[in-house]
Formats: sequence, structure tokens, C-alpha cells
Amino acid sequence: MRKLLTLAFRGALALAALTLAMGSAAPAAMFKSEFTLVQTIQLKGAEGGLDHVIVDAKNQRLFLANKANNTLDIVDLKTNALIQQIEGQQGVQGVAYAADLDRIFVTLGAGGFCNVFDGKTYKLLKTIKFKDDADNVRYLPRNHTVYVAHAESALGVIDANSFDVKADIKLPASAEGLQPESVRPRLYLTTPQPSQVVVINTDKNEVIGRFPVKGAGNKAYAVTVDEANQRLFVACRKIPAVVVLDSESGKEIARVTIPDGVDDIHYDADRKRIFASCGEGAVAVIKVVNANQYELVEKLPTVKDAKTCYFSPTEGKLYVAVPRQPGNEGPEIRVYQIQK
Repeated sequence: MRKLLTLAFRGALALAALTLAMGSAAPAAMFKSEFTLVQTIQLKGAEGGLDHVIVDAKNQRLFLANKANNTLDIVDLKTNALIQQIEGQQGVQGVAYAADLDRIFVTLGAGGFCNVFDGKTYKLLKTIKFKDDADNVRYLPRNHTVYVAHAESALGVIDANSFDVKADIKLPASAEGLQPESVRPRLYLTTPQPSQVVVINTDKNEVIGRFPVKGAGNKAYAVTVDEANQRLFVACRKIPAVVVLDSESGKEIARVTIPDGVDDIHYDADRKRIFASCGEGAVAVIKVVNANQYELVEKLPTVKDAKTCYFSPTEGKLYVAVPRQPGNEGPEIRVYQIQK
């Protein structure tokens, strides 16, 4: 009798262990990604890093800074075909598209140039020279102005109609990320060293604030904004995280750990999601629970060094720039559809 009880007890323990193991594995097995890979667009070019990518949703075009190839790549998203590679873009880094003017602004790390191309013919309209290392670039439709971060810790301000340089704002350090607000005259930029967000008044073209991004070794690289809730989302390297700041006071609200090597960050106001593309090989997807609470809900697998992306809110699509993989003739764009 005692032997039977012992066997029964052992069987119960084994069953409990099996149930526990299955229960702990179930969430991973049942997990469903918010994204579906709907297209892989093959490009041409050398091995190496890519830089920023942007989408013209209205005309269904994509522009990629193909840094390894020194080209601006233009993709027709209606046919998913590479239709143009504009050569001679040495050290190409940033791309901005002025939809109302149908002009493309491209910044080059080599020489500090900002090249302006016609959006129909892709002919060069103007080359604007800064001191060196023209990096990130943004277009603000509200005042028809282009902002270019460049060497010597400065932010160039260009009239998008006349191509005149209206100002060259002295910064407290070299900039990385840029993000203007759409209504108020504010632009936020990040500097890795020291790690901070610099606030600029775009009416007066002057620095009006500096928000330190704290944390041992933190380096602020990319930034985006939730204008409705006055929140800044700052993507940091060194200690990889998205740090949430109050855009008025600079007070830290929250921080979420993400994979390493982040270079782009986007906010989807409709779906309450933040997307941060990381060179470690994933896109961090962060849920906005409310203005003060945020949680990582997914690490969308990509590939190593796929660190730049663009989110098109009108389409609900995420475009990830993937460097050339073994056996391919060039880099590729992976297009993910977010599920509603």
C-alpha cells in the first residue's frame, strides 16, 4: 500500500512539473506579433551600413540613404521596384521630403553638403555647403524650412523655396536626432555627449532649453514627440533604453529597456505605439499605456545592423532598411504591416 502511495505521489509531482513547464512555455508559443512581413524589396549595392529612410506615402515612393553605395535610392512602392539610384552622394546620411514642394533634401557626411533634388525629374536643383559632416535633416511644412545638423555643433536653417541659409544655430554639442513639432515653434534635437535634448524655438532660431538625459553612460541618439501629451521619447545607446521626458520641464517620466544599437525612433499616435529600430537585430515595440506608463510588448526580429526604419502612419506600415545579406545583390527594404 505504501509503495502504491509513493508511486501515486511521484506521478502527481511529475504531472505538476509537466503542467508548470507547459504553462511557462505557453505564452511564448501563443504570442502573436503585431506585425506581418508583407514585402521584401530588393535593392542594389555594396555591403555595408545604410542610413535613414523616408516614405512619400501620397506618391508611394521610398527614399533611402544607401551609405555603403554612396547613392540615394528611390523605390516605387506601387511596383516595389528600384527606379533610381542617384550616384555621387558621398557619405549620404539623411533624407527629408518636402511633399508640398515635391523636393528631396539629402545630407552628406563627406564635405557637409545638402543636395536638393526635384521630386519629379530627380535632377539636382541646388547644393548647399556647410562646414562638414551634414547629418540628420528634417523638413517643417509649417514654415517651409529645412533643418540640417552638421559639424561644428550647429544646426543649419534653410528656406526650402529659395534655398537661402536663414540661420546657423550654435549648439552646445554635436547633434544626432532631430524632431520638430507640427504646430508649436519647437524643435528637439539630441546630443550624445553630453547626453541631452536641446530645445530650439523655430520662430526665433535660438536655443531655449536643455534637458539632460540621465543615467550612467547614457547617450541620447534619436528623438520623437507625442505632442498631445507633451512627451519626448529619447532613444539611447550605451545603456540601451527609450527614456520618456516631459517636453515642458524635461523631467524623466519613465524608461524602457530596448536592444542595443538604436538609431531611429517613431511614434504612432493612433495605435499608441513607439517603434525603435536597433542594430542588434530587432525593432523594439513599446505600448503607451497612458502618458506616464509604457511597456515593451515585442522585439520584432530583423537582422544585425538593420538600425534605421520609417513608420508610415497613414498606411500602418513599418519600413526597415536591411544591409546587404550574403547571396543578395544589394540591401533590401522589409515592409511590415501592423495589425489593428
